[in-house]
Amino acid sequence: MKHFFPSLRPLALGLVAFALIHSPVRAHDAAGQMAEFAKAFLADLTPELRQKASFAFDDAERENWHFIPRPRKGLPMLEMTPQQRLLAHALMASGLGFRGMMKAETIMSLEEVLYQIESAKDESKRAETRAKRNPEKYYVSIFGTPDPKGTWGWRIEGHHISMNFTIKDGELSSATPSFFGSNPGEVREGTMTGLRVLHNEEEMGRTLAKSLNEAQWTKAHVLVEAPKEMITAAEHFVNPLSPEGISETELTDEQKTTLHNLIHEYLERLRPEIADAAWKEIQASGPVNFAWAGEKERGQPHYYRVQGKTFLLEYDNVQNEANHVHSVWRSFNGDFGANLLGEHYKAEHNGPSTTK
Repeated sequence: MKHFFPSLRPLALGLVAFALIHSPVRAHDAAGQMAEFAKAFLADLTPELRQKASFAFDDAERENWHFIPRPRKGLPMLEMTPQQRLLAHALMASGLGFRGMMKAETIMSLEEVLYQIESAKDESKRAETRAKRNPEKYYVSIFGTPDPKGTWGWRIEGHHISMNFTIKDGELSSATPSFFGSNPGEVREGTMTGLRVLHNEEEMGRTLAKSLNEAQWTKAHVLVEAPKEMITAAEHFVNPLSPEGISETELTDEQKTTLHNLIHEYLERLRPEIADAAWKEIQASGPVNFAWAGEKERGQPHYYRVQGKTFLLEYDNVQNEANHVHSVWRSFNGDFGANLLGEHYKAEHNGPSTTK
């Protein structure tokens, strides 16, 4: 196997953008910054590229999210100039916290790892493999008109990343679905050997599972065999799953701390004020449940979920001999801004309001 090392240019661009955005002066203006950078991004595009990146707020594409390497609408970074790409990374940084930005950029870089691994297996398919595995095949989509006081949304999405933000009347309404995945879960060849982008998501869940006593484990362990995919997959909207698992009210103080740290690991992918608001909502909604499926040892297929009245975290590591991670944060009432689309139809088209 040839050694490989993904280009660090996207990571450098993202970190520069993050440093510019998350300054003390502008620390709590998430929706305003998003509008500012989305407008700057669109303004730098040619009319043809702007058309690719732009959709009506009520376009069905806004809810058409996924995390697999599939054909997508929107404007891929592959077609952008360096300046436009920097602005796209600045927009991404306007929604993420520091750890989230590092994870997102590194997940993108894993496409180069996959390209090197897969093309080495069949040299005759290098062009075909490159078309599928490319760190610049991440797409930017703007829904509606970015306005500091308006209602609009944006998405950056590609293989193993889907970030969806909805703004209503100048205030952030929704930051979910929020999906991060990793293939390989652990890089096992080349110069990046040992890299585990979603290490904390896996190990915090495992630490909690292994800390359970026999009676607790009986409640928490809901399936002997882990499902091959997250149960909610890429559904547009989700309802609560069965309330299986163990309630945090049945955990020790130390176990509760582990569970809460695990929740924060997902929330803090996003910028601090978004994470803080989500955590306050979770605390106010009552106890959460933790459920595990599959085996507990590293390298064995496993799945877990954390569910409360308002949210769901799902994690799955089964594919590729348990070295292919999917993880998501969903909101039962808030994905894509929930009933904002119905309100939009009523306001803009004089039609009946609907809810989802």
